[in-house]
Amino acid sequence: MVRTAHLAVVGSHSINGVAELHTELLKRDLFHDFYELWPERFNSKTNGITPRRWLLLNNPSLASTISEVLETDWPRDLGTLVRLEPLANDAAFRRRFRDIKRDNKVRLAAIIAEQSGVTVDVDSIFDVQVKRIHEYKRQLLNVLHIVALYNRIKADRTYDMVPRTFLFGGKAAPGYLVAKGIIKLINSVADVINHDPEVAGRVKVVFLKNYRVSLAERIVPAADLSEQISTAGTEASGTGNMKFALNGALTIGTLDGANVEIRREVGAENFFLFGLTVEEVAALWRRGYDPHTFVAANAELRGVLDALTSDRFCASEPGLFRPIVDLLLTHGDRYLLCADFASYVACQEDVARTYRDAERWSQMAILTVARMGAFSSDHTIQRYADEIWKATPVRP
Repeated sequence: MVRTAHLAVVGSHSINGVAELHTELLKRDLFHDFYELWPERFNSKTNGITPRRWLLLNNPSLASTISEVLETDWPRDLGTLVRLEPLANDAAFRRRFRDIKRDNKVRLAAIIAEQSGVTVDVDSIFDVQVKRIHEYKRQLLNVLHIVALYNRIKADRTYDMVPRTFLFGGKAAPGYLVAKGIIKLINSVADVINHDPEVAGRVKVVFLKNYRVSLAERIVPAADLSEQISTAGTEASGTGNMKFALNGALTIGTLDGANVEIRREVGAENFFLFGLTVEEVAALWRRGYDPHTFVAANAELRGVLDALTSDRFCASEPGLFRPIVDLLLTHGDRYLLCADFASYVACQEDVARTYRDAERWSQMAILTVARMGAFSSDHTIQRYADEIWKATPVRP
């Protein structure tokens, strides 16, 4: 067996674990022996995003407003966004910020209507998860929550909830059958919910086709809530989490990848946190994880899984989604969806309560934008130059 990762460690003078959490996992677990030999080689350079594309270009209304109120060259020095913090307490600026977000939602709604024929409520929460389709990124956990909401409405037509538009986008690897099954499930759930008159005005589900950068440039400015819900310990960093936060979306997420650092920067009070930590995940596996234990203890989760096995969302193709349920109940639930379900649903309830208070939500969103300066790619590249490449700038 040739261990290419081991060869890379031996042949490198610097090993970047990307996000701080992932670097610690490399040092503690995957490359622990190498770390004991060469601790000086291991470091963390969290990914960054360019504010020129992911704010200045894709969100011109917000960008021009920031330029107007700050009068700084923030696209070159993203750290100066911190000067927006006092404006989070300015009612007029909060209203202006909300108007910009709503205009972006109107533009995205037009794209959704043109592409999919689905009409969405621009005053609903735009709850967005767009990224590569993979089990560890847990689009399936998001779907389980949607089905839970659907079951609530069907059981009680007077159920009071903040209207939501769930937006998905992404692509699966060609041979990744499970991921393709999740895409099919999202679309099938969307088809049932979007055509059920009892749900009208409360929930819409849309899978945006052919996800790509040019489409992301329209989605990111319109998002209210950014879903960054990977199983703790599985995401190296993430950059979508940064793009959404920089454009004023609040994050619901686990302590995984760059989420840890984003939460630290924007403030725990401006981040919707749920789920097991890396340490808790490890402890659960050591004890012997049995998803049936969590299903037995949660009637709502049982109802969701029953809905998937009862062919409610695949009436013309009986049994289509039973393999997905088997993935959770028979094949061990590798990414701990059952274990994190209750925490996720409770956190989503907190999201809804917070969204009802428009002033508080706007304040949280403005503070999030103001505190994203550390995630500029300029900052990341400068750290590479200083600490790894030992390169000095060449100035004209």
